[in-house]
Parts: sequence; C-alpha cells; structure tokens
Amino acid sequence: MKIITYNVNGIRAAIKKGFLEWLAQENPDVLCIQETKAQPDQIPVFEFTELGYHTQIHSAEKKGYSGVAILSKQEPIHVEIGMGIEKYDREGRFLRADFQDYSVVSAYHPSGSSGDLRQEFKMQWLADYQKYVLQLQKKHPNLVLSGDYNICHRAIDIHDPVRNAKSSGFLPEEREWMSQFLESGFVDSYRYLYPDKAHHYSWWSYRANARNNNKGWRLDYNMTSKTLEKRIEKCDILTEIKHSDHCPASLTLKF
Repeated sequence: MKIITYNVNGIRAAIKKGFLEWLAQENPDVLCIQETKAQPDQIPVFEFTELGYHTQIHSAEKKGYSGVAILSKQEPIHVEIGMGIEKYDREGRFLRADFQDYSVVSAYHPSGSSGDLRQEFKMQWLADYQKYVLQLQKKHPNLVLSGDYNICHRAIDIHDPVRNAKSSGFLPEEREWMSQFLESGFVDSYRYLYPDKAHHYSWWSYRANARNNNKGWRLDYNMTSKTLEKRIEKCDILTEIKHSDHCPASLTLKF
C-alpha cells in the first residue's frame, strides 16, 4: 500500500508542469495533496477519475489559498472534512479518509514565517491538532498522518541548522512540539527506516538556486500510529520530481 504526500503549491500550476503524467506513472494507492490553492470546481476531478482515483477535497474559503485533497484507488468507507474547529476549517487544512485497515489524513500545517500573529496561530494549531488526533486515535487506531508539517524536527532535517535556529519551521518550541508529539504515540516513518540519513529534504526556497545546491528543509512527513510501525516497509523522498517547491514523500505499508 503506497501512500504519497505532496505539497503541490497550486494544483493547476503543477498540472501545467506534468503532474498528471507523473501521477499516472507513479500510481500510488493514496495521494495526499496540500496547497491545492483551488476551489472544488477548479480541481481536475475528471482527470483523476480517468486515472482510477476517487477524489476528496477540502478547499479554503479564501480563493487561491491553502486547501487539501486525498486521491485514492479504493473508495473510502467514510470521509471527514475538517476538524470541526472553524478557524482551521475555514483555511482548508485537514481532511480524513477511512479505509478498512487504516485512516489517512492530509494536513497542511500553518506556516509562521509571515510574522508573530501567524506563529501564534501555528503553535495553537499544533496543540489543537495533537489533541484532536489523540482523541481520533481511540476510534481509529491505525492512523497515517500525512502532510506538510512546516517543521524540521532535527538538525539533520535542515541544510543550515545554525543560521536557521531562529527561523519559523526550526524554532526550539516547534521542534520540541514534534518530539513530544512523536512520544505521544506516533512514528516519523522516514526516520524509522533511516534514523541518520542526511541531506534529504522535501522543500527548497525558490531563491538563490537553493534546489540545485540542495539547500533544503524536510517539512513533509508520513507519520503513522505506533500500531503501524512494524508495517512500514519502504520510504522515499522523490527529490527528482519538480512540479512544486516541495517534492513528494512516499510511504509503503505492508498489509
């Protein structure tokens, strides 16, 4: 069962860069998309259907902003749009699809890089997100929490940990949140298989030729409940895929 998370930084822009052709070739069982930046009628549901996917969408109220989606070969048993918290749901940040053996979440965690107010919003989201998924786990024990977390957890996850020590996305309080989130019962699937693998990132700034110089950040994760830990078979970061300033990250679970 191959699950991919991908912040496409605008689904329409990504399609112009060959996204549909890549999807047909990669052929994941589930694709979690973040930053669709599109309303439901602007998402190419017909094209996804032609490729064999069921499409679930949660768009932001604000046009051209945020938004998440889940594409799946198998039709979900149940789909939950949002977390039931208005200030987050208005921004189109959380979508869940339930299947027979597990549930998949596509989440787009806020960035705090635009200033103090959004950093406060981000920290509140992180607390509320953890509270929500811990409660969710009681009913759905096998969770795959995919998405753009907008946090590098460890120094190994960022190209320049010293100069970025005070940057949103690598702040001590964000990194501490992720540590205790994992300790509360979740697994960073990539680090589970590759605890010390360095220089593997999933996002690069468009500035200063950062991608070609691999000056990146690992922001995109396929987290799983501890119950799925032994089913983690393969993980990859698909750095050669370039429809976005992010790249896809994959997880294969064995059932």
